[in-house]
Amino acid sequence: MAKNLPKRGGFFILNSILQSSIFNFMDIRSLYALYLQYPSVQTDTRKLEPGDIFFALKGPNFNGNHYLEQALGAGASYCVSDEAPAVDNEKIIRVTDSLQTLQDLAKMHREQFSIPFLAITGSNGKTTTKELVSQVLSTQLKTYTTEGNLNNHIGVPLTILKIKPGAEMAVVEMGANHLKEIESYCGYAQPTHGLITNCGKAHLEGFGSEDAIKKGKGELFDWLRKNDGTAFINSDYEYLRQMSGGIKNLITYGTGDASLVGKVVSDEMYLEVSVTGEVMIPSIKTQLVGGYNLPNILAAVSIGNHFGITDKNIQSALENYVPTNSRSQLLQKNSNKIILDAYNANPNSMQLAIENFAHMAGDKKVLVLGGMMELGEGSVKEHTAIVDIIKQYQWHKVALVGKDFEDLPAGIAHFRDVTEAKQWYQSQGFENAQVLIKGSRSMQMEKVIE
Repeated sequence: MAKNLPKRGGFFILNSILQSSIFNFMDIRSLYALYLQYPSVQTDTRKLEPGDIFFALKGPNFNGNHYLEQALGAGASYCVSDEAPAVDNEKIIRVTDSLQTLQDLAKMHREQFSIPFLAITGSNGKTTTKELVSQVLSTQLKTYTTEGNLNNHIGVPLTILKIKPGAEMAVVEMGANHLKEIESYCGYAQPTHGLITNCGKAHLEGFGSEDAIKKGKGELFDWLRKNDGTAFINSDYEYLRQMSGGIKNLITYGTGDASLVGKVVSDEMYLEVSVTGEVMIPSIKTQLVGGYNLPNILAAVSIGNHFGITDKNIQSALENYVPTNSRSQLLQKNSNKIILDAYNANPNSMQLAIENFAHMAGDKKVLVLGGMMELGEGSVKEHTAIVDIIKQYQWHKVALVGKDFEDLPAGIAHFRDVTEAKQWYQSQGFENAQVLIKGSRSMQMEKVIE
């Protein structure tokens, strides 16, 4: 439950704040008083609604301080700026650093709640796991969760600031591409529970090595270890068991030695699984594609069980979940069955998707794969390894897209971009085919079938 939050207008300092003609380096408590009056925060003027507090953030290619007048014109209640405004307006609040202030505001809001905060990170499957977990928890608990993949240094505080009094559970997804990032998120999200889906070859360019990836993701376990938190562990991964050493409260799931054991019943297109142990559900017929989603499902079952969700509600929630945003979606277009898994890709997820697709039923399989980003110096090696995996199986057609796949052996079609790939795909006139489309988000591989 939330702690006793001040009622709307309850801060005695509010009147003196509003009487000020110019806000110069406002302290965080005073800003929080305003937030309680206007509890909606926005960082993009294109999405701003009347009454929102606008935070002017800066990045390599943008500066929100240039849009203060636009934000006020759109109805912003106040604007938080870390640059001297062009105009003197009492609704412009000066701070030293807008991003830091946003994170500090989120921390203060987080500290008003005594509910469980579950943090989810990992190289693969964290967004799907977050969605499944939230679907399960929401059957019985008032649950707030990360929207989409707003899992970075801006998205995490925005997620926290959306939590309202009456919340019973918070699920926060944390993404990272360098060390100390998860650590910083934990500083203001202050998770009580946590889960690392896995540690694979994602964001190698930022982390530098697989060991660094484990260290970076492990910053979540470091927080839980120091703060007497609870970790959910996929016991199939020895490295996760090692990384969780010293955490007193461990809950395990997996396909073998674990408190909750699951197995694939069928993965002919849609995935069906069974669960035994602390939860007994003989059949969960999901609308997900691929046996690689089994750990994501087991995590949701384990977490749901821990927080008192009934077996019936767990099963119903998982069976009713329909993936969106190009994540393991099964689409029917004319006579063709298409697996659209184009939200993201790294060497591990690409290999799993290819191997899973190769073992699925069908005799007219088509691969359309885009390049994998953020692999740094290992990019050529990792893309070559994917080509080697492709060559182990029989395919009807294969098309690879992007400069990372340029130097290929003969017999594999290559296209510079998704536009060329779309033209090729349309020219093939596929009928009764099974198609896998996958690639990193920046490749926009979903456009192949639009």
